[in-house]
Formats: sequence, structure tokens, C-alpha cells
Amino acid sequence: MALIVSMIEAVTGFLWGDLVKIPLPGGSSLGLSLMVILLIPAGIYYTIRTKFLPIRLFSEMVAVILEKPQGKEKGDLKKGKLSGLQTLIVSTATRVGMGNLVGVVAAISAGGAGAVFWMWITALIGSSTAFVEATLAQLHKRKDPLYGGFRGGPAYYIHDFFFKKAPGEELNGEIPKKKNIIAILFALSGLICWGGISQVIGNSVSSAFENAFSVKPIISTAILVLLAAVIVLRKHATARVLDVIVPVMAGLYFALTVFVILRNITSLPTVFQRIFSEAFGLRQMVAGGFGAVVMNGVKRGLFSNEAGSGSAPCAAAAADTDHPAKIGLFQAMGVFIDTIVICSCTAFIMLLVPEEQIVNLQGMDILQTAMAYHFGSFGKIFIAIILWLFSFSTFLGILFYARSNISYIFGDNWASQTGYKIFALIMLFVGGLAQYTVVWDMGDMGVGLMTIFNLIVMYPLSREALAALKDYEERLKEERKEKN
Repeated sequence: MALIVSMIEAVTGFLWGDLVKIPLPGGSSLGLSLMVILLIPAGIYYTIRTKFLPIRLFSEMVAVILEKPQGKEKGDLKKGKLSGLQTLIVSTATRVGMGNLVGVVAAISAGGAGAVFWMWITALIGSSTAFVEATLAQLHKRKDPLYGGFRGGPAYYIHDFFFKKAPGEELNGEIPKKKNIIAILFALSGLICWGGISQVIGNSVSSAFENAFSVKPIISTAILVLLAAVIVLRKHATARVLDVIVPVMAGLYFALTVFVILRNITSLPTVFQRIFSEAFGLRQMVAGGFGAVVMNGVKRGLFSNEAGSGSAPCAAAAADTDHPAKIGLFQAMGVFIDTIVICSCTAFIMLLVPEEQIVNLQGMDILQTAMAYHFGSFGKIFIAIILWLFSFSTFLGILFYARSNISYIFGDNWASQTGYKIFALIMLFVGGLAQYTVVWDMGDMGVGLMTIFNLIVMYPLSREALAALKDYEERLKEERKEKN
């Protein structure tokens, strides 16, 4: 067991630790992890290739979310068919989690207010990566004989790439007997990652409820696991529940942040001044902390929005749509919602508190103290509830992701699907009773390996996503001409 733990820690350190250090003025250094080295250039490359899609097509990203679904785009949960908006909700459920709360606080604590700016930059370039991988998932999706509707994701477009399959081939949904080793490794990495995250979720929820309500971990964990089991062990309950939870939790958190901002509106210019001055500040360079500012913001942005990791495409493939690029735009907006909106909410809640109130505090203590400053005793209770919603929806979302990966490895059978769900529920229960630091590393290792296997194929296949984008924009031009 000790050997396995050491291996997991070593691999995680290689993936997320400082692989390269660049000296900076003032005695500081810029530490670049393998994930940063892989994902940031990928984001810049796809941003250029899509002609700055997040900025150029932002209005269209908003339009596809707001438009009323027509025909097959409506989705039919009874038949397992999801609309583009429903798949966005599923992916948002997994993106919006602990990272948006404690992760953002940790980034600001270590890197200062300037880390927020670098989170924003990471999200902007990550949106283009999210567009490409989601569009590829749509182009290479298969019919799902178990759940109905469609399934897919990186395991499937990796398979198609190595076996020279054109988009849309084998749409009947049958899993080929001859499989690709890279696709299998991607699928296994995802299952390992989501198993580790399940334990982290259990521990986060039980700790928050013990701090806020003095509820014993065994009680809060048992309720969490029973409720999760009722939902995930039913065929189509997951998407239905997320349809309700995600808009409510994100809306509540956003509304409270707006209230905090309006209540402290005179302090807002000072907060923005801190963010931008510390992002490029000479003070940080002289003090030797500029590298920490940049890297804490970048790493938190990458980990939070998941663009390039191949997670969200597992949901994107399930959408029933009239054009694959439309789902790419949905997922590009998902990155914006996660990092620019939700992560910024946490940042503003924290930065609008006098510094002396939170000095020498760490992690959840900072956030709970900040909420208590803004809302009194209600703040501590609210954070416990919102953390429960964030964590619970993440658990439901990762089990939705797992479906297609399980099918690729084990074929279409309910035994393997149910077996993984039971495994995840056990991990959720164990995590609620005790904290094991290795499971954080297990999650980090899984998402890191997924990213490597995903990016290997994304570069050569990206031409398909770019062609889909070009076709979509040409259709938009024709539609506008007809209206005029």
C-alpha cells in the first residue's frame, strides 16, 4: 500500500509540481508545471486558430444558451436525450465545486489579489480549448443503447483517430471489440480521478456540516450517500436533478455576491485596483512574489475550468443538436461561467473584507470569516449549504461522465455501470468519515493523465472542429441574409 501511495504522489508531483523554473527580477522565479506547459500553449493555439472565439463570438455563445430549443434540440430525458443546455448544466455541475470556494481562497492567499487576473486570462484562453474538445465529442458521438440518446467523449474520438474512423461512423453505438490503448488509458484515468474526487467530496461536506451545525460526520455522510444512491442508481434521474440544483446553487451564490458588491460599492474600485496592480505589480517583483501571483492564478484557473482535461466532452457528446459547433459554444460558455463568474464571486466576497479580519487564517476559515463579516451567523450556515450543493452536484456530474468511459472499457452492460456507481458511493462514504490526503493526489493524477492523453489527439483532430466552426458561421451569415 505504501508503494502505491508513493507512486501516486510521485506521478502527481511530476504532473503538477514545478518542472521548470524561470528566474525573475527580485529573486523570484516562475515555476512551470507540466500541466501549465501543456495547457497554456494549447489554449493560446486554439484561441488563435478560432480567431479569438471567446471574444469574437461571445454574443453568439450567449445567444445559443438563451434561444428556445426547437425540435430535437429540446431533448427528451425519458429517452435519454439531452439538449445542449442540459449538457452545459451537467458539465457546470462538475466544474463548479470545491475549487470555486476553497481553491480560489487558497490562490489569493498564496498569490495575492493579482492571482484573480491570471485566473481570468486562463479562462479566456481555456474557452477555445473547451470549444474544440466539445465539438470533437459531438462529431464522434455514438448512440447509447443502455441509457438512450448519445454518448462519447475523448475515449471515442481518440479511438476514431487511431483507427482512421471518420466523424459519424459506427453511430449505431456498438463498442468495437478492438480497442485503442490510449483511449483505454484515458478512460481509466477518468475513472481513477472521479473515484478520488468522490472521497474529497464526502470529506468536504461532512467537515462543513460539522463546523456549521455540529452534525457528526457519520450522520451527514450517511444522508449524503443515501440521497446520492437514490439518484445515481436510477436510469435518468441524474440529469433531472442537476437541471434543478445547478441553476439554483449558481444563482444563489451569484445573487449573494451581487448583494455584497452593491453593499460595498464604494470599495469596488479599490478591489479592482488591487487585482490589476498586484497582477503586474513592481512590488511583487521586488518582493520576489511575482511568480507566485501568476502561477497560483493560472493553476487555479486550469484546475477549476477543466478545459483540455477531457471531462466536459463526456457530457457534450450526449447533446442532441442540429450542429456540433453549437455544443462547442455551450461548453466555451461553461468555462466563462465557472471561472469568470463563480470563481470571481468567491474572490470578491474575500477581497471586500478588511485584510486585518482574515490575516493568519487559511482555507475554509477565510471564506467562513468573510461570509460572517458580510452576513453575520447566516454566512457560515450559507457556506455550509452552498458547499453541500456544489459538492453533491459535482458527484452526480462525475458519475454522468463515467458512463461513456465505463462503456468503452467494459462494453454495454448494466453490471459494470452499476459496479462503478457502487464503488463511487463507497468512496463517498469513506471520505466523509476520514480525510486521506492521497485521494487529493489521486484526483490530481487522474485529471493530469486525462489531459495528456486528450491533448495527444486534440491537436491533429482540431481541424475537424475548426471546419465545423467555419460551417456554423457560414450558416449564421446565410440565416442573417435571409432575415434581411
